Amino acid sequence: MARSSADPEGVTRSGTVGIRRSHRFLSGLKTAERVVFVSHVQPDPDSLGSMLGLAHLVEQKLGLPTLVTRDGLISRAENRAMVKVLNLHLTKVEDVDWRDGDAVVMVDSQPNTGRHTLPESVPLYAVIDHHDTPGDLDGVPFTDIRASHGATCTVVTKYLREQECDIPERLATALLYGIETEMAGFPREANPADDDALIFLYPLADKDQIAQIRNARLPHSHFECLLQALQSSFIYDNLIISWVDDLPQPEQAAEVVDFMIRFDQVDWAVCGGVYKDQLILSVRAAMADAGSGDILRQVVGKLGKAGGHDRRAGGSIRLASTAPSAIDELQAELRRRFLKALKIDDTRGQRLVPLREMLQNLQS
Repeated sequence: MARSSADPEGVTRSGTVGIRRSHRFLSGLKTAERVVFVSHVQPDPDSLGSMLGLAHLVEQKLGLPTLVTRDGLISRAENRAMVKVLNLHLTKVEDVDWRDGDAVVMVDSQPNTGRHTLPESVPLYAVIDHHDTPGDLDGVPFTDIRASHGATCTVVTKYLREQECDIPERLATALLYGIETEMAGFPREANPADDDALIFLYPLADKDQIAQIRNARLPHSHFECLLQALQSSFIYDNLIISWVDDLPQPEQAAEVVDFMIRFDQVDWAVCGGVYKDQLILSVRAAMADAGSGDILRQVVGKLGKAGGHDRRAGGSIRLASTAPSAIDELQAELRRRFLKALKIDDTRGQRLVPLREMLQNLQS
């Protein structure tokens, strides 16, 4: 089915007032026996909050049982803290006992983008997302893709408000933090709908819990990974590229670029790291209208999968070999592609931290 033609207020392209999307979403679930919510691998706060919010909507308005799933690991410290502090109950997607009466709803992602382990045999009822990553939406009865919105939690908050649902403190906290994490960079990728949702949720949320999540304690592996990234970082004009030979967790590539993009001499930060049999890639940009998702898709090409937002993107490439020489060759090819995509001369990079100075600091 094609993407919904209604705008956020339920007005069709022809100019006539249509049924609100939240009404249509619920209407199509009335014959379901259970609603199962899925998201992308390594679900982030936006996907977790979105699943939680839609599950609450379905339970309150339709009285149906729901199941919120987890696809892959939740390894980033703040994300683990969110699950623990808010006591989120998540079922591993591989452990789901799929039933004929299930209606499956995908949030914060789109099918066939290479970011799921959901069995292809499981049909989707709905896809609700804010990414412009092209997914395969053919045959999905209900779709709501709002690339102009900064967070899927913003869309879910609108659904809850349209349906006049009470929003308990725990849910408001999850939705608020989900939107905040998507808006955290500078310049912000947001529109008035995101700001409106934040203003609405703020008085309902537990700010102490949000502070606890934001300031999650970090494991030793975080600092080891960051040190390796610093040692391997090279600057090419306004681009910094960091390589990590062994990522403790796949999400730590994103943590590296979140840190590196604050360097005042670059506009782009890239981190590539090996996790098991994959090269994980993460990209950040420091300016508006950067098109990070498009850039990374161009760089990765047919080597793997990639997508993202204007200033943030991620991807992965399955490694044919984990031999150091094969990884070095792939890294060199990706570096060339990044330089070409960003129109930077293919020159020798400059170390972020000179090796001699680094060794002196380590010995002191």
